[in-house]
Amino acid sequence: MRSIVVGTGSYAPEKVLTNADLERMVATSDEWIVERTGIRERHIAAPEEATSDLALHAARKALDMAKLDAADVEAIVVGTVTPDHPFPSVAAVLQGKLGNKRAFAFDVSAACAGSIYALAAADRFVASGAVKNALVIGADTLTRITNWKDRNTCILFGDAAGAMVLAPTEDPRRGLSTIQLHADGSLAHILLQPGGGSRDPISPEMVAAGRHHLFMNGREVYKVAVRSLEVNCREVLAAEGMAPGDVTHVVAHQANKRILDATLDRLGIPASKCWMNLEKYGNTSAASLPMTLDEANRAGWLKPGDTILMMAIGGGMAWGAALLRW
Repeated sequence: MRSIVVGTGSYAPEKVLTNADLERMVATSDEWIVERTGIRERHIAAPEEATSDLALHAARKALDMAKLDAADVEAIVVGTVTPDHPFPSVAAVLQGKLGNKRAFAFDVSAACAGSIYALAAADRFVASGAVKNALVIGADTLTRITNWKDRNTCILFGDAAGAMVLAPTEDPRRGLSTIQLHADGSLAHILLQPGGGSRDPISPEMVAAGRHHLFMNGREVYKVAVRSLEVNCREVLAAEGMAPGDVTHVVAHQANKRILDATLDRLGIPASKCWMNLEKYGNTSAASLPMTLDEANRAGWLKPGDTILMMAIGGGMAWGAALLRW
């Protein structure tokens, strides 16, 4: 038995921050940002919006498409690194907001790869028969931990949520097949939120030094991302006896256009096969992959029998790739 995606949904907050807006905040320009990232604007959560609120909007859309009542959801797995609270999990908070009393619920922390890690976990529950359905969410409000004085990082991130509903199928021609996850903790220092945890607890000194903000060594992240994603994608394709040319579509975490272009070029997959929304939303972390899948799905881009290559990488470093037959 396999799990299939029977519903998708996504949500981006109303407020839009354009590159022109950023020009008035830091020493940058629209041309510089677009050339280096491909981003033109990003969405920012309202002061009263938390990660679970974004997740709720996306979840309702996915459940509606799946024709599944929220009360009947049996598992909720959320990928996020910006929970409403250190605990409980966003998944538990979301369960309450959905009015669900049935599902077990937990979060997965893998930064921008959070949704593919969450998808892999939920897939095992559904494919094994442990549950009849699962709600998978990727949601983040990275602008809450962004340093708006750092022009190298504040141009990148936006807030959003994406959702997928999984159900079982006996059809071997459909659903999730190979999923491969990886991590390299020796690289944790190149992309992390240094302060706020047990290593460097919240204190006036920690906040004054700005260690509660996200830190990224962009040059190193780029090198690791391109190399790791290429190898990971070839790994899942080889497991299925496939070549990159056999892929119908690519649905990828939208981190940076340069990373995507370089990875696709190494794989020999035309950029036209990859749904892109980076210029509208920026890097939305764990939300990116399911949000991209939802957009492609609602645009009618995905057809029965299509083979979709999915990939994402984030801080940890953590990354993963999967093959989904639509």
